[in-house]
Amino acid sequence: MSTENFSEGPPEGEARGKSPSLLRSSLVVGIMTMLSRVLGLARDVVIAGYFGSTASADAFFVAFKIPNFLRRLFAEGAFSQAFVPVLSEYRTKRSFDEVRYLVSRVSGTLAGLLLLVTLVCMLASPILIRLFAPGFIEYPEKLLLAGEMLRITFPYLLLISLTALAGSILNSYNRFAVPAFTPVLLNLSLICATLFMTPWFDEPVMALAWGVVIAGISQLLLQIPFLLQIRLLPAPRWGRKDEGVRRIMKLMIPALFGVSVSQINLLLDTVLASFLETGSVSWLYYSDRLSELPLGVFGIAIATVILPSLSRKHAEDSGDQFSRTLDWAIRLVLLIGVPAGIALFILSEPLLATLFDYGEMQDRDVIMAGMSLRAYSLGLIAFMLIKVLAPGYFARQDTKTPVKIAIMAMVANMVFNLMLVFWLKHAGLALATTLSAFLNAGLLFWGLKRSGIYNPEPGWMRLCGRLVFANLAMAGLLLWIAGDTSWWLEATLWQRALEMTKVVGAGLAVYGVALLMAGIRPVHFRH
Repeated sequence: MSTENFSEGPPEGEARGKSPSLLRSSLVVGIMTMLSRVLGLARDVVIAGYFGSTASADAFFVAFKIPNFLRRLFAEGAFSQAFVPVLSEYRTKRSFDEVRYLVSRVSGTLAGLLLLVTLVCMLASPILIRLFAPGFIEYPEKLLLAGEMLRITFPYLLLISLTALAGSILNSYNRFAVPAFTPVLLNLSLICATLFMTPWFDEPVMALAWGVVIAGISQLLLQIPFLLQIRLLPAPRWGRKDEGVRRIMKLMIPALFGVSVSQINLLLDTVLASFLETGSVSWLYYSDRLSELPLGVFGIAIATVILPSLSRKHAEDSGDQFSRTLDWAIRLVLLIGVPAGIALFILSEPLLATLFDYGEMQDRDVIMAGMSLRAYSLGLIAFMLIKVLAPGYFARQDTKTPVKIAIMAMVANMVFNLMLVFWLKHAGLALATTLSAFLNAGLLFWGLKRSGIYNPEPGWMRLCGRLVFANLAMAGLLLWIAGDTSWWLEATLWQRALEMTKVVGAGLAVYGVALLMAGIRPVHFRH
């Protein structure tokens, strides 16, 4: 498609710097992501009810985790963190024709490379299952089923990576809502596949694999009208030698490790969990999914919004504003992440019972998943900090520093895994991920602080004191009203839902009131 007819640029008021506030944009992304995560929990409730923690469930989770893991590396991880800063620079310093040219070359190159990867991996699916879940070798039926499902689910990598490209473009032009809404379609597809497609298959869990493919197609198609609105629907062209494409590829290679270390750690957990008793993979999956609710709604929402903003500030040589944006993001993460982690720790079994303890799910599954959820909850604040600190490097097109930190964190994670797995089993794997996340976040923070890129704004000691007061008040209330695990396991669906609504509502109310009593106001978090 020729670009000459579009030289006037995108028809939007914020095309050259007018942008909505970061807080408002974060709220938009957060609301859309909340919808997605709630439906994600509904999806997991449905899957748990149909398949529980059985061998077929373990097989699907592995078959889905492999392309999903690569998706987070190539799409939401390394690619987005490398692409958005370069696109923001082109948008700030170059013509709209050059922006369109870059988008077309990047889309063509990405599609070509991932098509090749997808075809090879589909053919090699039995080998990949043996590589990523070697413990399945002792269970031939589970190994065969996982390999068959992986062959079906792997095209999702290509589809969702192109979707992520479209989402990165929209985010760079302050169109945050559509990319944040897109994951809703995956959850709806898997829910419908479980409820309506399972009778079509001799092996019912195969319906989930096809649901993944349907989701990938629908997610990609959703982006097209909105790319047309900003006149940036790409006409894919192979452009490996293009200057912009080469810069993105150069940034992307180390970013594969830097931004996705937590995903790599989770995949390593799956490898080791495949050697543990049946159900271990599923216990880690359910607890990870629950811990990702606040991470996705708030941590990723804030990170999604600040990356284009930081990239523009770096392109404009606005160092003070760059530092203030990071400071705002860190404060907001602490405001949300600390109470979320405390609540997950205290309410682990009640939450899991309320959401998943139905159908094939057993009471023991809730107890076992609760152990790993507590371990993940301890690291929630670290996971969220990684999401907002890493853009401080990637926005400056520095991918070497995060990759060094990521390698250190991965090595530490494996050491922690081997130290803890024999003692705490699957919960030890989750705790190892938490410990390595704190190492990763701490080194990222120290690097930004030491180099002068980030200089904390005044008022941190006062803020920390206020947060301690509010979180202690909330924790005390939750410990008082949470009740015994046995009640939650024996209660009916509606009893659990009603009581959990009361508990969560009371916790939020006490936390909010305590913040107000301590002197914190919404205006303090406006950027």
